[in-house]
Formats: sequence, C-alpha cells, structure tokens
Amino acid sequence: MRVRSPRKRAGVSSIPPVEADAPNVVWAIDFQFDSTVDGKAIKIASMIDEHTRESLLHVVERSITAERLVIELEGAFDAPGGPPKVLRMDNGPELVSQVLQRFCDDRVGLFYIPPGTPWNNGYIVSFNNRLRKECLNRNHWNTLFEARVVIDDFKHEHNQRHRHSALGYLTPAEYAAACRHTRYPVACEIN
Repeated sequence: MRVRSPRKRAGVSSIPPVEADAPNVVWAIDFQFDSTVDGKAIKIASMIDEHTRESLLHVVERSITAERLVIELEGAFDAPGGPPKVLRMDNGPELVSQVLQRFCDDRVGLFYIPPGTPWNNGYIVSFNNRLRKECLNRNHWNTLFEARVVIDDFKHEHNQRHRHSALGYLTPAEYAAACRHTRYPVACEIN
C-alpha cells in the first residue's frame, strides 16, 4: 500500500494580487536555511519592499516561530512609513499560521502565492538568491552570532551600496528617499 504524506496547508489570501507601484504597498517575506560548521541549522527571515527593493527584516536564528515573526513584524510596522498594504508570501508553516493571520487582521492584507510557483514572489526569491550566492555560499559560520553579524552586514550593504538597474542605478535607500512614502501611486523623483 502506498503511503501518502499529508498535504501542506495552503494559506488563504485576504486580498487579490496587488502591484507594488509605490513604497509600502507590497512587502514580500521568505525564509532561507544555512548551518554552522557543527551542522546546526540557521534560519534566515528576509523581507523586502517590492517597490524600493529595501531589505526590511534582519532575523537570523536557529528557529523562527510564527510568534517570533509577529514580534519582528510589529517592529517593522512601527518604523517610519508604517505597515504595507499587503504582505506577499509562500505557504510556509509560519506564514499560514493563525498567529500571523490574527496579527495581520485589520492591519494588512495577506497574499499567498500558489504552491510551487516561486516566480509569483520573484523579488524576494531574487534577493534570497543574491544572499545565497554572495554571502551564504562564501562563508562558513562557526557560531550563530557570526552568521547574524555577517548577514546583517550583507543586508545593510544591499540597502546602502548595491545599485539596481531597475531603480535607475540607485541603491534601494537612495531610491526610497527619492520616493514620497505613500500607499497611493506616485512618481518617484529620480534625477
């Protein structure tokens, strides 16, 4: 008899797809894994503003629960500019949790990409690919603390020094500063 594994629970979007046509409209979240040299797992949470390409979340832990993610999101939502209109994410267990859904009720819309379609969350997939190639694959972590420091430095460098052709060869921080922070479509003034 064939053994069937249970299907993953798919998230139910509370909002239709939205285009990130201004800052703080769509933030994309995803997780990535690495390990220290002793073989213990490291989990990395990344979140970017899809319009400005800014990295907004810097969490590197052995394990990240839905409760911990909510604490980090509270901090990100309290930052200047406030919360986004929509959080775009895949169907990971932390992301489809009731804890996160309760936290986001009446604050932000949730948009879950269909399972098996990472191209629907392309901005964060691209960011995580760059993080993997330029940081994680080039380092061997002796400790969790070392991983936190180097990954945080990478994300800071991404925001402050990495120029994007899609942003007129500005860094995400420069581009965000040139945009008026609003949830409504506006032109970002790029000279």
